[in-house]
Amino acid sequence: MSEQPILKVNNVKTHFDVTKGIFSPKQIVKAVDGVSFEVKHNETFGLVGESGCGKSTLGRTIVKLYEPVEGNIEFEGKDISKIKGDELKEFRKNVQMIFQDPYASLNPRMTVGEIIKEPMIIHNIYDTDEEREARAVELLKIVGLKPDHIRRYPQEFSGGQRQRIGVARALAVNPKFIVCDEPISALDVSIQAQVVNLLKNIQEEMGLSYLFIAHDLSMVKYISDEIGVMYLGHIVELGPSNDVYYRPLHPYTQALLSAIPVPDPDTAKSKSRIVLEGEIPSPINPPKGCPFCTRCSKATERCRNQVPEPMKVGERTVWCFLYEK
Repeated sequence: MSEQPILKVNNVKTHFDVTKGIFSPKQIVKAVDGVSFEVKHNETFGLVGESGCGKSTLGRTIVKLYEPVEGNIEFEGKDISKIKGDELKEFRKNVQMIFQDPYASLNPRMTVGEIIKEPMIIHNIYDTDEEREARAVELLKIVGLKPDHIRRYPQEFSGGQRQRIGVARALAVNPKFIVCDEPISALDVSIQAQVVNLLKNIQEEMGLSYLFIAHDLSMVKYISDEIGVMYLGHIVELGPSNDVYYRPLHPYTQALLSAIPVPDPDTAKSKSRIVLEGEIPSPINPPKGCPFCTRCSKATERCRNQVPEPMKVGERTVWCFLYEK
């Protein structure tokens, strides 16, 4: 019998009503439109796609900052869609989030110590402030900062250091699952590797599970056990990270991979770049059929009128008629 996943997302849809006035036609943004996947214990699920595809919205839906209009999310086998009160508080303790912008996600009026201790106070972790202070110092050491940083304010740190503070805050309540919402996109390239390696080390030491959201498929491949490729609110390919990275199936995944720079000039010359024509369709008025049909060079009339069902290809799942048996 296989181990139960720590997180299971079942056909989740997150829509937003953006109608401008009572006499205007109704407009619904389908930010996430029927997404399903699982995250196993002590593993990382990478979610990758272009800006506006719904990655961050899905992450915020999982931590219950947004409520789905359809589908459900199970955490440790329990449906968290309707939980309230103490159950919701316990869920928020177990599921934390590292936000994309380390500048906006930290309160500039609080010291680093106050920022890290605040979740401990909310969740009644430790009895005294001295114990919380000692834990905050320990967490700063874990994320590579100095104990005397505890008295400083966020604006006194660099972007990479602020993101480390965000990681320490997420770890303060001893969570089981962390949603990493593009935690490296606002950082310099040299700092990105440091933060990703920090997350990997913490995962190994504490047995955490991650949902890692990013644009960079090569970085997602490095940290993830499984990858989901997202486009216009849908997952179009899903599978083990090496399979998705080295043998992409969906035309969109192939296009994303072709855009990754190659450090060797000779290899780069022989590499063929797949250039996608046109813009991503509006999530208010998505295509009738396959979400990618308007930019796909292999699209047929069927693609434009019918949404492909998930198709198994080895260990992977791909939503594309090209792999229909």
